[in-house]
Amino acid sequence: MPTTLEAKTPRIVTALPGPNAKRVLEQDAKFMSPSYTRDYPLVAKRGRGAIVEDVDGNAFLDFAAGIAVCSTGHCHPKVVAAIQKQAAELIHMSGTDFYYESMPQLAERLGRTMLGKESKKVFFTNSGTEAIEGAIKLARYATKRDKLIAFYGCFHGRSMGALSLTASKSTQRKGFGALLSGIEHIPYPYAYRCVHGHTEETCGAEILEQLEGQIFKRLFDPEDVAGIIIEPIQGEGGYVPAPKFFMQELQRICRQHGIMFIVDEVQSGMGRTGKWWASEHAGIEPDILCSAKGIASGMPLGAIVAKESVMRWKPGSHGTTFGGNPVCIAAALATMDLIESEYMENARRMGDYLFGRMADWTKNFKIVGDVRGRGLMIGIEIVRDQRTKEKAADLRNAIVDLAFHKGLLVLGAGENTIRLSPPLLIDQEQADFAVRTLEDCFREAEKKA
Repeated sequence: MPTTLEAKTPRIVTALPGPNAKRVLEQDAKFMSPSYTRDYPLVAKRGRGAIVEDVDGNAFLDFAAGIAVCSTGHCHPKVVAAIQKQAAELIHMSGTDFYYESMPQLAERLGRTMLGKESKKVFFTNSGTEAIEGAIKLARYATKRDKLIAFYGCFHGRSMGALSLTASKSTQRKGFGALLSGIEHIPYPYAYRCVHGHTEETCGAEILEQLEGQIFKRLFDPEDVAGIIIEPIQGEGGYVPAPKFFMQELQRICRQHGIMFIVDEVQSGMGRTGKWWASEHAGIEPDILCSAKGIASGMPLGAIVAKESVMRWKPGSHGTTFGGNPVCIAAALATMDLIESEYMENARRMGDYLFGRMADWTKNFKIVGDVRGRGLMIGIEIVRDQRTKEKAADLRNAIVDLAFHKGLLVLGAGENTIRLSPPLLIDQEQADFAVRTLEDCFREAEKKA
């Protein structure tokens, strides 16, 4: 009989939360910052592959992956071995002041994953937020301009510069006073809720007209705009994909006016959509790309990847103490090996399989309004009424909680969407379990609706 972590599907052995989990929850409430957000009382102890075990021995199928971070699964043996080997050799010297052999190796590999003939250069950070902060500085430095344009619903981080771009939830900004000036937000193409009735392929033309006909004429002259930043698939905004034509037109507008086209691939990158980067599906070449989350299978690492002609800031213009730590770099190199050899293709294949299993959900469940995404980045929008599309945040939250009690870990996104972002190694048995579990949760939620 396989052990808990060797099994492919969950095993719940106590009421949730269990006694040990309750003890940790009490300590957490006493000592931890109340700013953390937790959807349900999972107290993780160990993980392997797509299975997570809590402190009471309950095993869960993880379709959240630490918010799309554990791309190669929990504690992949090859990633663990790379971390252990590097930790025994050198843990830190600071890549800002000294050299690591592995830093340019990873940078070269990342650059090769991006479209376009121009060579790329890389700056390593500790997180996605730091990558966004650096991208703001780089765009301003490269263009000698100071204005930036982002999108409603976007999430780019919580530090002050990144927060100034973020327009996801007002609570993320409330109480922090004035943010970075010179930033304007415009609507994101949201096909399911498109006021003009466009499809997933055509939604967004009016937004581009607003950008050129209103923003550029009434607020910011395009020659003052340093960068336009977009998530090719909004993460926290609800797993909403931008249409191919929209990304291409946005690139054209940026090229026309010398604006840096900045793509935030922190959540959508590293093979999650069946390609290295979600923006590849539109065939675009960003001037600046930001990555993190899945880049190192859970180790803290982010990256700014930019065209060589863009990343020309002088020594001392930007730096970091821990970014590009050799242990994290080792994990990232092992992660890239695994994604390239098998998991990126598996993400495409299993994504297609899941979308096939979910194809009739809007017909079979009155609370499922939309199923969208690419690869293993899937959003399920929960509504009270399919005709009015009334958002049902309470039902979404109930489904997330029900799934937890059935052994499936998922998270919310946006106001009323369930996000599925499992490790890229899941198999058909695990996909089937997730589908069956969510269907059971939908039926129970519909009875309460």
